[in-house]
Amino acid sequence: MTMPAYTKPLPRITVASAPYWDAAKLHELRLQKCNACGKLFYPIAPHCLHCWSTDFGWAKMSGRGKVNAFTIYHQPFHAAYVEAVPYNVVEVELEEGPRLISNVVHVDNADIRIGMPVEVCFDDVTDEVTLVKFMPRKG
Repeated sequence: MTMPAYTKPLPRITVASAPYWDAAKLHELRLQKCNACGKLFYPIAPHCLHCWSTDFGWAKMSGRGKVNAFTIYHQPFHAAYVEAVPYNVVEVELEEGPRLISNVVHVDNADIRIGMPVEVCFDDVTDEVTLVKFMPRKG
């Protein structure tokens, strides 16, 4: 199925980040986990951000977390976002610890709060790219 044209900037998928984006296409959130010290780490790196080991794998996350910080853009950061203002950018702290920058969808910007429980959702923006986003947690 051909997706409608997506006009916003897309991530640059590299050899290092491909497992993250491949998992997102499957609607899974996976982050790097060090096989030496056992810690999860993000952002994506060629070595563990805790012990510097290059021996790591990719672990599936629960997708649950909370809003740790957020801002609402009333001026577009990029010309492609003119029609999207106002839009939110959030830092979500996953239950497993790492923090991701994303958006909260399916909620009014005025209802976003620090500590708000969220869960991962996925936005299939092109046939090749699925973006990781969050929505208010049910229940």
